[in-house]
Amino acid sequence: MTQKVYDPSDKHPPKYQQDLNPDAAAGINFGRVGPHPEKDNPRTAYDVKEAHRLLDDFTDDQLKQLPILPEGSRLEQDATYIDLTDPDRKEFKATSGMAAGPGSLLVPKSEVDYQLWNRLRGVTDPARIGAVPGT
Repeated sequence: MTQKVYDPSDKHPPKYQQDLNPDAAAGINFGRVGPHPEKDNPRTAYDVKEAHRLLDDFTDDQLKQLPILPEGSRLEQDATYIDLTDPDRKEFKATSGMAAGPGSLLVPKSEVDYQLWNRLRGVTDPARIGAVPGT
């Protein structure tokens, strides 16, 4: 049985939709609702001087694998992120309506290899960060 995918823009009659619910799909994770500059013109930690400074023990190849969300990018609801400017580098889950703020260096977990993500979080177990013991 085929189910209809919920489309929040169908909630109100078309002529009232914009007034009653202007951001109908805000925070819903289906397709590419709204602007996604991080997908259209991705920048990485390699491209951002401040990220380079904060991740000085990462190689250039690793930095190129860490996308940084541009200011104003909408975060996906329930998606996990790390802000490199947070000294503890704690993961957080986004809620609807959250966006990358000025000065933040947000890395989305969904775009990063799990071993590199573990290293980014500060995990030191060689098996979890893909390091060969003794190197």
